[in-house]
This record gives sequence, C-alpha cells and structure tokens, in this order.
Amino acid sequence: MKMNDIRMGTVGGTLCSIWASVSLGDVLQTVVMAVIGTIVSFLTSRLLGRMGRKN
Repeated sequence: MKMNDIRMGTVGGTLCSIWASVSLGDVLQTVVMAVIGTIVSFLTSRLLGRMGRKN
C-alpha cells in the first residue's frame, strides 16, 4: 500500500463517520443561526454607521 492510499482511506473514513453523525435538524439549525447572525451583523453595522454620521 502506498502512503497516498492510506491517506485517502483515512480521509474517506473520517468523512463517512462525520456524515453519519450529522442530522438534517443540525444542518437546518446551523443555517437558521447563520442567517440570524448575518441579519444582526448587518443591522448593527447600519446602526453604528448612522450614529457615526450624526456626531
């Protein structure tokens, strides 16, 4: 066996074990939290921008 074959097998096994442990609910929760974080970040930057112009 070549070292490259061992690496590919290890990576494949790791990805399969991660894939099996992640549920659709976890993925959806992550997506929702990312959207909420994006919106809050955008609104905060807009608010701080307006406060900076008033001074």
